[in-house]
Amino acid sequence: MIIKISNLVEGKYEFSFDESIKKIELEEPFFGNFHSDVVLNKLHDQLIVEVHTTVNAKFECDRCSTEFSTILKNDYVMVYLMNESPVDTEALNVAYLPHDAATINLKNDLKEFAVLSIPMKKLCNTDCKGLCYRCGGDLNKGECNCKEPEIDPRWQKLIDLNKNIKQ
Repeated sequence: MIIKISNLVEGKYEFSFDESIKKIELEEPFFGNFHSDVVLNKLHDQLIVEVHTTVNAKFECDRCSTEFSTILKNDYVMVYLMNESPVDTEALNVAYLPHDAATINLKNDLKEFAVLSIPMKKLCNTDCKGLCYRCGGDLNKGECNCKEPEIDPRWQKLIDLNKNIKQ
C-alpha cells in the first residue's frame, strides 16, 4: 500500500491493491483479502487520493444470532499537502508531506476506514424478523408455536377500542 510519488508528473494515476488483510493489520471480524482501487491526482503542491475499498467480514446478526458473511465497502478522499505542517491542525482527511517525500503509505488509512465501515447494527438481511421474545425461536424460519398469553380482563375494553381504531 506504498505508492511511489517522487517521479510523478502532474496528472491522474490509478493503482489497484488486492492483498491479505494481514498486510494492513486487520483481524476478526475481517477475513480473506481486501481490494482497493486508488485514484491519485497530482497537482502542483498537493496530492488528492480517492480510495474505494472492499473487505470481507463475518458477523453475528443482532436480531437472530445467526452468523453471516458480508462485503463491507468504503470510500474516502485524502489530501496530502506538500509543505510544512501547521502547529495546530484538526483538519480531517488532510495530511502534510515534506517537499522531498518519495512515497505515501496508505496502510493506516485503509485499516481505519475498514474498521469505520463496520455497521452499528449488524443484520443478516434487512428483513430479518429476529427471535421470538417468548420461546427464542427463529422467526425467519417460520412462526413459533407460542400461545398468546392470557389477557387481563381489565384491559379488554382498551384492546377492543384499539382494534376499532385500526379498522
